This record gives sequence, structure tokens and C-alpha cells, in this order.
Amino acid sequence: MSTRFPVISLAIFCAIVCCFSCVQKKVVEVAVNDKPALKSPIADKYKHSDFRRIASTTAKLLDRNHYSGVEMDKKLSNRIFDLYFDTLDPMKCFFTVADVESFAVYRDNIGRMLQYGEYQFAFKVYEIYRQRYAQYRKFTEDMLAKKIDFSVDEEMFINGDEAKRPADENAMRELWRKQIKNELLTFRLSERIEKEEAAKLKKTPEKGSVARKTPEQRILQRRRDIGNAIEKRERVDILGLLLDSMARAYGAHSDYQAPKLSEDFEINMSLSLSGIGATLTSEDGYIKIVELVPGGPAEQSGKLKVNDRIVSVTQENGETTDLVDMPVSQAVQFIRGEKGTKVTLEVLPENSGAAQKIVIVRDKVNLTAGAAKGTVREVDKVKVGVITLPSFYMDFDAAMRGDVNGRRASRDVQLILEDFRKQGVESVVIDLRGNGGGSLPDAVTLSGLFMPGGPVVQVRSKNSLSVERDPSEGLSWNGPLVILTSKLSASAAEIFTGALADAKRAVVVGDSRTFGKGTVLRVESLDRRYSSWFGEKLPSGSVTFEIAMFFRPGGSSVQQLGIVPDIKLPSLTEDMKVGEIFLNNHLPWDSISPVKELPVWDGKLDEKIAVLKKKSAERIAKNANYQAYIQQIEQYRAIRERKKVSLNENTRYAQYLKEKEEAAETERLFARSEDKKNSGDVVLNEAVNIAADLSVCGNE
Repeated sequence: MSTRFPVISLAIFCAIVCCFSCVQKKVVEVAVNDKPALKSPIADKYKHSDFRRIASTTAKLLDRNHYSGVEMDKKLSNRIFDLYFDTLDPMKCFFTVADVESFAVYRDNIGRMLQYGEYQFAFKVYEIYRQRYAQYRKFTEDMLAKKIDFSVDEEMFINGDEAKRPADENAMRELWRKQIKNELLTFRLSERIEKEEAAKLKKTPEKGSVARKTPEQRILQRRRDIGNAIEKRERVDILGLLLDSMARAYGAHSDYQAPKLSEDFEINMSLSLSGIGATLTSEDGYIKIVELVPGGPAEQSGKLKVNDRIVSVTQENGETTDLVDMPVSQAVQFIRGEKGTKVTLEVLPENSGAAQKIVIVRDKVNLTAGAAKGTVREVDKVKVGVITLPSFYMDFDAAMRGDVNGRRASRDVQLILEDFRKQGVESVVIDLRGNGGGSLPDAVTLSGLFMPGGPVVQVRSKNSLSVERDPSEGLSWNGPLVILTSKLSASAAEIFTGALADAKRAVVVGDSRTFGKGTVLRVESLDRRYSSWFGEKLPSGSVTFEIAMFFRPGGSSVQQLGIVPDIKLPSLTEDMKVGEIFLNNHLPWDSISPVKELPVWDGKLDEKIAVLKKKSAERIAKNANYQAYIQQIEQYRAIRERKKVSLNENTRYAQYLKEKEEAAETERLFARSEDKKNSGDVVLNEAVNIAADLSVCGNE
């Protein structure tokens, strides 16, 4: 079984689903540990009545407000039922067919039960899951204690989408056996290949280096770390998994976020938090520092280092919490805190057994890695500005306060454009390839930097239709513009791209389509509802749901089908099975009438695109770097389409040698290229070339 381990930032821990981002999904970590669960800041606040209220409020909120208008019937209950099992066990290796059938009484009724606040199904299924993982962990330990024969010719399926639940416990254990064998074989081959490469380079281990864990130890460590996560999961988070399944049964982008996840959504959108500024993970039961945020309190203190392990936290009031064996998602709750407060960390340095106590004053941490960035390139004496925009972020609290200096994508891009003008930039590329969306208002504002006052998006709810326009008259860039997209460009990125494409304001280049997320989402805080309805304050999380559908100014929705580029560029993401069309319960494509008096920025843009497309195709055909990249795409496609792997070591090793030779041939293609300067991101390089061509197109 392939298992991902959380490397969790103090900004975004676990797998956070930004309500506007469509390509991230929550990952459930499973495990067991026989130690009692540690307390968390909110663990003791929830009573049976609280859970009933949270479940009922969430169910009724979705039933009354979701754009789809689907009723809570047997069909919807069936979706909730199946989604909860799939959430806990996506690889279908911990529940047998009989396990699922034992809960059949809930299948047709779980939706209605949640509306009435009946939530125990969540804990009953989770308890089976916890017990089953305990068996899996013990099975792993027993299996790794014996000699495993890797000369047997057998295979295992690796396509989780096509997996079926094991018929009984014997079939389940056979699945476990193959998973563990595959996991161990992967580590063995990795060590074998590493030793061979070291021998070729005549490398020897450095003196005093830490002894490396064996493959068996690494697997057992993995079981331990995952075990801590499932055993220490708070009850409100377990309930949250079921409520999230209910939300996703309504729509592909609806979700329930438990209190901690809800808090991190706010952090993600504002690109700031109050804490020490460190990225953490869990290893061997310790909270380990993976990275220090530049300029954050931890880095500025000079006392914390990467790979240090935090074993306890003491607050200003003297309350100390032991973090050993605590999941990262809980640990960060104790490390975060109000700006200006002190936190004392007990730390085990990487190269010392002696613990040290380090006092750090919490402060606001700006998460600059997710902010817009600008660079200037030169192609045939044409200066091209490149803006990389990872998301449409916005500090909503600052906006509500009227703080013009609050962090937002449109303001950062505006400053970059001002700098571009000073540098004499003649054409601009906006790279939205990994942009999963963000703030709808900021997408409208950003569009206005290039096309002031024009229609940006039409929004249709159940009862109304409106047209969003940028109210400002200012224009930050009136020159040539290229927008680079991929199948990972979604939501607000598609609103921005669609508006400028319909107005003939920009040339869109990239994958054959964007993600196809065409729904407007609303985030409802249950904290506020709980307080107003029940007169009590309690962290209750938040619900995100589709409240409307957005349409391009030209009338077409981007829902499901995405945006087709003017110029398609070969890329790795083009071959990925990614997009709205692959998501369960997504809403269908639709269209409405175009806005009246749709503006046209450049009436000759289609003619220019025909010229640009021809030049681009000729350039790619002659570009050795791009041809090598296309060969990499073919290799990726072959690996992606593989449905099973051999568990015979010699067979797997031979396959590795074959793929290594194919990769080496690709590297030789790169090496033979004379264009070493542009051998990196060939897709972006070509977008820059197109932007340079656009700046002179029509003037030749």
C-alpha cells in the first residue's frame, strides 16, 4: 500500500482543501497505538449534544442551500455511505465486503439520520477501522520477522481506482502480504541501486555518519507514525470525516472542515499566521523540524535548526504539553499562539542527546512561498515579464477592516507590473499552471488590471443572475499578454482566463483544457451559527458548498469542460488524469446568454494567434530540449498506464534498467542541445517565446 506521510506546515497541516482549490483532496492517515490519547486544546469541550447539533446543522445547511437542489433520499444516503468507507480506506484493503454489509442498515438512511443528529455510524465504522489497522500492523511485524522470497513470479495490481474490496479476511491478508512485499522490495531496490551508483563513483560513507535504517525498520517506523495519527485523532475530527463525506455527496467541491482545518483555510487565504514559523513532520514519534520559514521567529532566534526534534511545549502560564507520539495536526495547536506571546520549546538537537529549552516570541509569519513572483527575460532583444501566480490569495480580515495594505494577489501583481514598466518590459506572461483558484473578488480585481471596467464573470444562483465587473478605471498593463494554463488551473484562475480570452485581451496557451471547476462556493462558519442558535461558543468547523455557477462573459460555463487554449503546448500535466470530469458528483456543463455589448480588445487577435501557433509548432519541432521533454512525457505515459507490478526482484530490477536507459537517452538529447540556457522549464520557455512573438506580431 502506498502511504503518504504528512510534512505539515504551521500554516497548512494535514491535507487542507482550500474551498476554491479543486485539485487537492484530503488524505486519511490510518494507524493504531496502544497508548491513551493525549489531550488537545479542544478535546474536552465536546459533549454528545454538541456532536448532535454539529451533525444536524451541517446536514440541514447543505439540504437547504446547495446549488444542485438534490434531495436527501436513498440515492444520496448511498453516496454518503460509500464515500465514508472510501475516505477511510481509499485503497480498499481494510474493510472486507462482509464488513461493509454489516452496516447495511445505515446505507439508505444515514443522510436522514444525520439531519436528526444521529452520528454514531461514524464512530462504529472508525472503530472497526482502528482494530483492522492494529491487525495490519501486527501482520507487518510478523511478516518482516521472517525471510521473504523475492524470486517468486507474482504480481500485484497498483491501480487503486479499479480495486475491489477483498471478499473475506483471507483475501484481505493476501492483499496485505503483497502490499508489504512490494513496499519492502521498493526499499531493497532503492538501496541496491544507491550502492551501485556509489560504487561507480567510488564513494565511501562519511565517518561519524548516522547509521541508516534498514528497509524493515523504515516500514515499521511508517506503521508507528501512521498509528499515532489514527489513535490520537480527536472525536470531532472523526465525526468530521463523515460530515465531509456527506458534503461531497452533494457536490465535488463541497466539504466539511473540522475546527483545525477551518483555521488553516483562513491562514492559506491570507498567507500569514501567528506562530514560530516552521514546517514540521512526525518521525519516530517525535515532532521534527523540516524547514524554517525565512524571516520567521524560529529562524531569527538562531536557536532552532532543521532536523531538531520538539519534545514538549510550555505556555506562558506554565502549562506544559508532551508532544512525543502526538500527531502533527494536534502538536501545531500548542505551538501556534497569539502574536507577542512566548512559548518554550524543549528540543533535542539532531546531533546531541541533551535536551535544550528554547524560548521564542511568537510573531506574524508571512508565507511568501505562495505569493506572486515576477522575473524578466529577454528573447531576441524583446523583454518579457513573467508573473508566477500560485493562487488568488486574499486577507479577508484586512479587507473587512479597510486595510489597503492587506495581502492580496491583485495588489502584489500590480506592484510587479509597475516594476516591469520601469524595466522596459514589452510583453507579459502570467503563469497559472498550478493555480487552483482562491478569492473570486480578487480574480475580478486582477482582471481589471488588464481590462478595466469590462465584464469578468456571470454568476447564476438558484434565484438570480448577476454580472461582476471590475469597478476601477485604472489600467496596470495595456501591452501584449499571454496566459499560461494547465489542467491544474482551476476556479478563479479560470474566471480570470475566461474573461480575458472572451474579450480578446490575451492569448491563452497550455494544456488542451483547464481543470473545469465552474462553481461558486460559500464557506459557512458553524461557530457563528452554533453561537446564535444555541447561545454557546464552541469550535464547530465550517461547511463549504456550491452556491452558484459562474459563466464566462461569452455565456459558456467552464464547468466540467474547462477552457480550451488558443495554442496547445505538449506537457506532462496534459497526460494527467486530472480535472472536474474525473470527480465524483460534479455538476454538468451549462451555458447562458452572453453579456450585452461584450468588449473586444483586439479585433485582429485571432489572425495573430494563427501566426503565433505556426511559429510555435515550428520552434518546438526544432527545439532539442522540447523534443527530449516530449520523450519524457512518453515515458511518463507508459508508467502511468501500468496497472500492475512484478514482485520478483530480478524482474523489477530489469524493468528499472530499461527505464533508466530510456531516461539516459532523454538526458543525452538534452546534452546534445546547443540551447543550454533554456533547457529548464521548456513549457514556460515556449510561452515566453510566444509572448515575444506577440509583441511584434502585426508590426512586421
